[in-house]
Amino acid sequence: MTPSKDEQPAELELGSDLAAVVERWLAHLEHERGQADLTIAAYRRDIEQFTAHLKVQLGHRPCLGDLERIDAKVFRGFLASRRRQEVGSRSLARTMSALRTFFRWLEAEGILQNRAVRRVAMPKVGHSVPKPLTITKAAAVIAGDGADDADWIAARDTAVLLLLYGSGLRISEPLGLVRRDAPVPGRDVLRIVGKGGRERLAPILPVTQAAVARYLDVVPFPLEPNGPLFLGAKGGPLSPRIVQLLMERLRASLGLPDTATPHALRHSFATHLLSSGADLRQIQELLGHASLSTTQVYTEVDRERLLAVYDAAHPRA
Repeated sequence: MTPSKDEQPAELELGSDLAAVVERWLAHLEHERGQADLTIAAYRRDIEQFTAHLKVQLGHRPCLGDLERIDAKVFRGFLASRRRQEVGSRSLARTMSALRTFFRWLEAEGILQNRAVRRVAMPKVGHSVPKPLTITKAAAVIAGDGADDADWIAARDTAVLLLLYGSGLRISEPLGLVRRDAPVPGRDVLRIVGKGGRERLAPILPVTQAAVARYLDVVPFPLEPNGPLFLGAKGGPLSPRIVQLLMERLRASLGLPDTATPHALRHSFATHLLSSGADLRQIQELLGHASLSTTQVYTEVDRERLLAVYDAAHPRA
């Protein structure tokens, strides 16, 4: 999806030679590596943060020659400055991974060689377990806040939430659908292109198909066949932030935990399937994970739920 004029990324404050190389790298990630738009945007932010730090240290816009001369101390100083801004270890680890990727590409392209970033230890990221909703809470989220389905925005929200929970989609995936691919009655599967350009088939529940059809009946704006399926209040593409705000409202009205985000519905999809006896390999395919080890985290969630039930129910627990 091409960003609007207001959403275009700001030009990086770099020397002209480095600015051109950064744009080449980002284009390489997009066109040759097939990275998603959100990943490209995250890498751009990572480079922007690092070069802004470097500019302060050098007193001028960094250029390629500066990148060739910096040492491990510079990278450690950058990490320290980000920690002082209370940036978490997970975000720092992603930023360092982006910088390592960038410097490896610079070397592979014969532009420059500097392996100092590899001598910096990656921030330790604690092992986190997905926090799904209970089946009852997930059902309450899908039911919404009692708004009339004749309201097209309420109908839209219901359809989007059902795609997240009923099909295990990431928030960007339903918002990336076009009108001609709308999962209406008769279309019980969607071909989704997820992270890294990996394709998967996502089953669509009849209740989801009906919700999408209901939205199409009441949406007041014309939908072009190749235009976005889900629209915002003013007729433009629906923003992920609107769905995040919807979940914030539902957390308040339904008494849900702070972990009840749009992505928690995807976690709930996987955990509830596993609890009902689905095979881990099947869940991997449905989620579009490249590695089974990524999916295996849900077995830990299920184990915790079982132990919690045991502790609450067993007379000697």
